[in-house]
Amino acid sequence: MEQYIIKGGNPLVGEVEIGGAKNAALGILAAAIMTDDTVRIDNLPDVQDIHVLLEAIGQIGAKVERIGRTTVLINGSEIGSISVDYEYIKKIRASYYLLGALLGKYKKAEVPLPGGCNIGSRPIDLHLKGFKALGATTRISHGAIIAQADHLKGGHIYLDTVSVGATINIMMAASMAEGRTIIENAAKEPHVVDVANFLNSMGANIKGAGTDVIRIRGVEKLHATEYSIIPDQIEAGTFMFAAAVTKGDVIVKNVIPKHLEATSAKLAEIGCQVEEFDDAVRVVATRRLTNTNVKTLPYPGYPTDMQPQIGVALSLASGTSLVTESIFENRFKYVDELVRMGADIKVEGNTAIIYGTEKLTGARVSAPDLRAGAALVIAGLAAEGITVVDDIVYIQRGYENFEEKLRSLGAEIEKVSSEKEIQKFKLRVG
Repeated sequence: MEQYIIKGGNPLVGEVEIGGAKNAALGILAAAIMTDDTVRIDNLPDVQDIHVLLEAIGQIGAKVERIGRTTVLINGSEIGSISVDYEYIKKIRASYYLLGALLGKYKKAEVPLPGGCNIGSRPIDLHLKGFKALGATTRISHGAIIAQADHLKGGHIYLDTVSVGATINIMMAASMAEGRTIIENAAKEPHVVDVANFLNSMGANIKGAGTDVIRIRGVEKLHATEYSIIPDQIEAGTFMFAAAVTKGDVIVKNVIPKHLEATSAKLAEIGCQVEEFDDAVRVVATRRLTNTNVKTLPYPGYPTDMQPQIGVALSLASGTSLVTESIFENRFKYVDELVRMGADIKVEGNTAIIYGTEKLTGARVSAPDLRAGAALVIAGLAAEGITVVDDIVYIQRGYENFEEKLRSLGAEIEKVSSEKEIQKFKLRVG
C-alpha cells in the first residue's frame, strides 16, 4: 500500500501548473460515446478516476485510443453492450454518467449502483426522476439501475435539490430526446457548463448552462468534435491553501480565476494576499492566518470539495472559526486525523468548531477520502516533523503528479510503499 511521507516546515514557493478538471472530464468522457464519430478530448487529467472510466467505456465496446498523457480519441460506433461492469462502478461514482449517455443514444442503459468516496448520502433518485420525466422507465434489479424507453420525449424537470450529477445525466439524455426539455433548479458548477459546451460542440442544442434553468432542444444525432477540458478549480484551490498554510508564495497557473472566486475570497479574508491574472492566481502568506466562518454551498458558493483544505488552514489560524458543511454529512472524517496532529476541533452535527493552534506536529494519519487526503498532505507540509499519510489511493483518484508538483515548490514529500522506505526518508531528511 502506498503512502506519502512528508517533512513539514518548508514554505512553498514557485509556480505550479493545474491539470484538467476531473469532474468535468468524467461527464465529457461519458458524453463522448453518444456519437458514432471519433471525438478528440484534450487537457484530460492523468488521474485514477479517468483511467477507470476509460476502461469502463472500452469494456462496453467503444474504441479508446490514448494519445499521450492528456489526450484521448473515443469512437462509440461499435458499442455492443448497454450494461456496464460492476468492477468499474464500485471504484468511481461518476460511472453513473454512462446511464444518461447510453439512455440518450440507445434508449436503454444498465449501470450498477455507484461507489466512490464515502462522504455521505448521494442518492440517485433525482437522476431517475429526470429520466422518468423524459419517458423512460427505471428500476433497480440485482444491484443495477436499468433505464429504458421506446423513445425519449422532452419534459419539464424541477430538481428538488441542486445536484451536479443529476443535472449532467439528465442533460445528456435530453440532448437526444424528441422536443424540448427544461431543467429547473439546475446545478451551476463550471463542470456542468463544460459538459454542456462539449455536447453543443457535438451538435446538441443546450442553452442556459451556468444558470439555474437549462433549456434543451433534442437532436437526432451528434457528430465528431475536438474539445479541451477546463482547468481543475479544486486542484488549484488545494495548491492555494498549501501556499497559505506553509507561509508560501505560489503562482497557480492554467486556471480560470472566476471559478476560484469563493476560495480566493476566503483566503483574502484569513490574511493572504491573493492576486489574479488572466489565467493564473498568486497566493502569498507572510503572517499567521486569522479566523473566519465558512459554509459550503452549491456554486458559486464555497465548494464542499474545498472544505477540508480550509479546515486545515483554520486549525492554524488565530481565534475560533466555524465551518458548516451543508452538502455532504460525512465530510468531517478528516477531523480525527487532524486532531492526532495537534489540532483542536470539535464537531457538532454539521458544524466544526475550530480553535486555532500555534502549530501542528507530524503524525501517522490516514486519508479517509479524496479531498480529506489532500488536506492531510497540506497539514503535513505545515507541521513540525514527519507526517505519514496512509491510503493515498484516494488522493491519486483526483490529483495528478501531486507529490512531484509539491516537490517543485520546495516541499519534502515522497511516495513510499514500505517501512524500509519510510526509514530511508527519515534518515535522509534528518
